[in-house]
Amino acid sequence: MKIAMIGHKRIPSREGGVEIVVEELSTRLVNLGNTVEVYNRRGKNVQDKQVDKHKKKIKEYKGVQILTIPTINKKGIDALMYSFFASIRALFGKYDILHYHAEGSCAMLWIPKLFKKKIVVTIHGLDWQRSKWGGFATKYIKFGEKLAVKYADEIIVLSKGVQKYFQETYNRKTVFIPNGVNKPEIRQPNKIKEKYGLEKDDYILFLARIVPEKGLHYLIEAYKQIDTNKKLVIAGGASHTNEYLSQIKEMASQDKRIIMTGFVQGEELEELYSNCYLYCLPSDVEGMPISLLEAMSYGATCLVSDIEENTQVTEQYAKTFEKGNIQNLKNKLEEILNEKNDIQKAEIQEYILKKYNWDTIVKQTEKIYKEKSIGYTDKKQNKNK
Repeated sequence: MKIAMIGHKRIPSREGGVEIVVEELSTRLVNLGNTVEVYNRRGKNVQDKQVDKHKKKIKEYKGVQILTIPTINKKGIDALMYSFFASIRALFGKYDILHYHAEGSCAMLWIPKLFKKKIVVTIHGLDWQRSKWGGFATKYIKFGEKLAVKYADEIIVLSKGVQKYFQETYNRKTVFIPNGVNKPEIRQPNKIKEKYGLEKDDYILFLARIVPEKGLHYLIEAYKQIDTNKKLVIAGGASHTNEYLSQIKEMASQDKRIIMTGFVQGEELEELYSNCYLYCLPSDVEGMPISLLEAMSYGATCLVSDIEENTQVTEQYAKTFEKGNIQNLKNKLEEILNEKNDIQKAEIQEYILKKYNWDTIVKQTEKIYKEKSIGYTDKKQNKNK
């Protein structure tokens, strides 16, 4: 089949969960014999130096063809412009399937639908709930959600909670296919020791985008009330949330035990996961947290807010606290710091790697493409003749 991916910022990149998912899906689909073209957004990518190091457009990545779509790098406008131009461009690609990612990009899927294109949508989360978006952006994202419900040939969701939401709100059936995770390489604390003075089991780790819905402000407030020698490491970059980032920097500056690394990737990222005493994700809102899957793949002890999107991933293999409750978070942090963890690393790893396997997930996605693609069915029938 020939498939187009629309809705992410760019690959290769770790700017967000959507980018990781698009990269994993597209590269694996190519390995299964498909042709995949991804529609990257043109724009400044300060986080991933591999992409912008020489300011060249990448045209191919691990067998995936990359098309760069112009946009305006401004909050609330870039996604609109990008998805419009990408949807127009996709009309000329002779694709069997157009796969839209995230609700905002779906606001333009009516364009290819006018030309009877087959469309699959992945809802990575109810993005209109995210506090970084204002009035117009929130309405635009909700509009995209409604168009996905009306026009998509299939909708994939990443959590049972979102599946229930679409059933109850729109009476629309969806397919639950979660995100996946790769088996990691466990690393010794070399780079992080040199850069930040970190040793194994020396720190609590928050690794995610620094945006309000991730709940980092709860974690800092709770941590500052705890008497511990373990540091708090905050790893991640902002995403259209400079005011919030400034707030977090101000809060962090009040406690010398807090280390902010900025955006991390490669060996530094792997070392942070490999050596943390505890990984904490205090989110208010999630789609399906890739960083949580990754932390568990390293066998990390995890403490997460009790929202369904988190607990569905962790099951009995992590500790939870009441969402938004700083006192409860403080108490749970103290419990974990003072008590020996009763869940073994190997047990956590085995559970997460078996349940959230990318190869299985990609095959499930490909099966949906085949079921919905007229072009694929026609080719199959002709071959049989």
